[in-house]
Amino acid sequence: MRPNKEEIPERGAEAERRAPPRPGLIFILSAPSGAGKTTLRQALLGVFPDILFSVSFTTRAPREGEVNGRDYVFVPVAEFEAGIRSGRWAEWAQVHGNFYGTSAEVLEQARAAGRDVLLEIDVQGARQICARFPECVTIFIRPPSLEALRQRLVARGTDSPEAIARRLENAAGEMAQIGFYRHVIVNDDLPAAVRDLVAVVGACRGGPARSAGAQGAA
Repeated sequence: MRPNKEEIPERGAEAERRAPPRPGLIFILSAPSGAGKTTLRQALLGVFPDILFSVSFTTRAPREGEVNGRDYVFVPVAEFEAGIRSGRWAEWAQVHGNFYGTSAEVLEQARAAGRDVLLEIDVQGARQICARFPECVTIFIRPPSLEALRQRLVARGTDSPEAIARRLENAAGEMAQIGFYRHVIVNDDLPAAVRDLVAVVGACRGGPARSAGAQGAA
């Protein structure tokens, strides 16, 4: 007696096509201002262009060269505050007098579709995201020293001495929380830091070896 069509087990490529996608991974990249996280993020996405970069929303004014929707989504304070009340943000924080937040809808849709997402957020935001998505892969980029960071901020030429002092104070507080992160990369040599970051993300995306690779690189 021939088995009914429903009784024939699926195997091989056909079964893989019908299997639901694994939930997308969430990678969190944090660093003090001036530590090089934007440069490293761009290099990482050049290697893994299929990773979705979640563009943060902010109420601060755009800096020279920044593009709305590419670097940040710039919104009025009133719109951001309305989003806080409605639960629009998966995480949000007020940093240096400005609001920053991550769209909850973007994360939920990407995870459901099996697409990996990269967030570039601060320590406060990282803690909020991890409370909601405990399986996040957290990566902290640190400068070799606070003095090296100060020199980078001065060379950048975008902040007043008072703003630089405030950023350095915040950086010291963020670096004190490095223990929260599964992976720490010191950016004292950019090509080496890029290689380390790519290695961490590549190991975590390696299917069954994800967990072993992540723990081994911690």
